[in-house]
Amino acid sequence: MRIRATVAAVSGALALAALAVPAANAADSAPSKADLFRAAHHAASGRTAFTGSTTAAAPYALNLKFSGVKVNNGKPIVVGTTAKVTAPVSFQVTHAADIDLSAEDIEFDVLLYRGTLSNPVNVLWGDNWPSCTNVSATVANCKNTIDIRPAEGDLLNSDATTFKALGYAYDWNDQDPYTDDSVDWSKVGYTEADALTLAKLQRASRLTVNASPEPVRKGATITVTGKLSRANWEDNQYHGYSTQPVKLQFRKKGSSTYTTVKTINTTTTGALRTTVKATVDGYFRYSFAGTSTTPAVTTAGDFVDVR
Repeated sequence: MRIRATVAAVSGALALAALAVPAANAADSAPSKADLFRAAHHAASGRTAFTGSTTAAAPYALNLKFSGVKVNNGKPIVVGTTAKVTAPVSFQVTHAADIDLSAEDIEFDVLLYRGTLSNPVNVLWGDNWPSCTNVSATVANCKNTIDIRPAEGDLLNSDATTFKALGYAYDWNDQDPYTDDSVDWSKVGYTEADALTLAKLQRASRLTVNASPEPVRKGATITVTGKLSRANWEDNQYHGYSTQPVKLQFRKKGSSTYTTVKTINTTTTGALRTTVKATVDGYFRYSFAGTSTTPAVTTAGDFVDVR
């Protein structure tokens, strides 16, 4: 249900005007969530601020609303280089009494996008449709996921930014967009709600530390090295994060508290290197506070035996 490869091929947009109906692809497979969403945008272009030419028939307004949307429990979505990331999404749906959310011809979900709605840079989807629990005859609490596969090209490094959440819903009214050659849009109920909440994506970070020599004589010099790196979503590797402030911290043996010894900057390759005098047994670690695009990370302590 991801469209990064498709987006890249059409200049980073949903290409709303390219689809008038949810057509199957060249291999005659069923249309995806992205296909249906693009088609609904095109069909509704004469009713709302969507791009694309006006169609002869437009969907009618579906009486369904989204509220209380939360993505990843309000925390940034941190994505590495290869592993699939599944971020939980929860929301509430309020609808007319004659709408049955469990009906096969009712489909709805929440997606994430960045850019403008008429020309989004990237769109992120869930693999499945949401599951819901009815609170009343017209209100339901729903859960789903946003599923991201960096190894399959879902993200560019520029996607480490803020995305908007958009809710959308269709009532196909006994039409089957997955098998029908055409859809009578005048019989389709459609609604969407933009900017329901914001979600931030971040490039996963890594940090290492090594204090040497071990053991060391009291008063001698200890060299503490390390490296700060972060995920590159375009080549699926970790690369050094340059010129970033990182704290060197120390904890005496028997203590539970780290104190900051000094702050140094990473080199252009993300490397860290500094020296301190050996005084007592204890643990050295590096700590990075993070940036808007990269999460904070702290190493475990590296023990040095001072003799």
